[in-house]
Amino acid sequence: MSNSERSERRRRETDAILDRKSGTEAVDDFEDRYRVVGAADRDTYANWLTPLEDHYVCHRNETLEPDVDEWTVALAGAVDREAELGMDAIREDYPTVAVAHTMECAGNGRGYFDPETGSVQWEYGAVSTAIWTGAPLSAILTDHGAATDDDTWLTAVGGDRPEVDGENDRFARSIPMSKVLEDCILAYEVNGEALPPEHGRPVRLLVPGWYGVNSVKWLTELHVAETMVHGEDWADRGGEDYTRWQQSAYRIHPEGVEPESNPTVSTYDTWEQIESDEIDHPYTFDENVKSTIGTPEDGETVVPREDGTVEVVGVAWAGDDQVTAIELSTDGGDSWEAGSFFGPHYDCAWRLFRYVWEPSPGTYTLVSRATDERGRRQPTRIARPDEDRDDAYPWNEGGYAENASLPHAVDVTVE
Repeated sequence: MSNSERSERRRRETDAILDRKSGTEAVDDFEDRYRVVGAADRDTYANWLTPLEDHYVCHRNETLEPDVDEWTVALAGAVDREAELGMDAIREDYPTVAVAHTMECAGNGRGYFDPETGSVQWEYGAVSTAIWTGAPLSAILTDHGAATDDDTWLTAVGGDRPEVDGENDRFARSIPMSKVLEDCILAYEVNGEALPPEHGRPVRLLVPGWYGVNSVKWLTELHVAETMVHGEDWADRGGEDYTRWQQSAYRIHPEGVEPESNPTVSTYDTWEQIESDEIDHPYTFDENVKSTIGTPEDGETVVPREDGTVEVVGVAWAGDDQVTAIELSTDGGDSWEAGSFFGPHYDCAWRLFRYVWEPSPGTYTLVSRATDERGRRQPTRIARPDEDRDDAYPWNEGGYAENASLPHAVDVTVE
């Protein structure tokens, strides 16, 4: 297949996703390799639940539309009983649970980096909150006598493959067993509907509070082991490289660095890895504390209510940590006042916030910043390469895990 034919097929797949998702828009990809759509309007972030038609999508390989009745998930490695789990067994032989999850692409906010990084130039639109339904992995692993010590890992493999000649990687991610047992599920429904093809039909791994890259779509294999996907056996497994998306991609590092492969790591907290010296080139596991203003919209002219106030509404999240405080600035970050949370409160899902503001006529720059339960607050800006961070998020070659406050500011005019 020629490059032009591949490009046309990708566009057709993206158009098909847009047809199903009226609240999204396509996001240009630097290499035209990804199928990506994100929230079309900021008012998506003035609501707690994201409808499926507004939920972002990102995957690099061809969208699969398999025969659900024939689909199986292999369970192997350090287990007493290896198995091929069909969809009927996953649905009927294990408990059914529903979890709320704010899913964020690790590249969300990449479009604000200067100098620009490669790949999809997301700004704010690659984050959504939905209710995912499926079977708890803890029940499945217990049923098959899996090793579940804290220092073990579960590697999940997707059924999709690259479409480009000469590439032989398989999409695989490793999740520490402590997180797997805590709340991970094999999801087959979202917001009460069967998974759409672009969300991994018929089943995907769902890792609540962690970046979307960890929630492997079109799940075809689960492997229990003492290490992450690592080493020669995984780097050339049946002629395919299973290590790329764990050990090379989705790591936070300067330009031109090839991260070293690690068998395991001492902490799974993304921000803790960034702050410590123990792990070179952090992995994108749990989501950093972050917030987004939903209304008013950027560039909007607003008229105060009869009492002279304007309500600012948005969402704030902190991965699988709690978000505990939200602050708002109306002067571009020079001064801050406390906002308040309201609405649903679930682990691993964002909180709605509001700030009631009594402005005079004029033009304003609104900024939000959140703080998590560990006292970690959003940094102000994104650093440039080789710059002292000083309350700035580190520039990195992949543009991953951005959570600075000022890039997400909105400008409004009050009449």
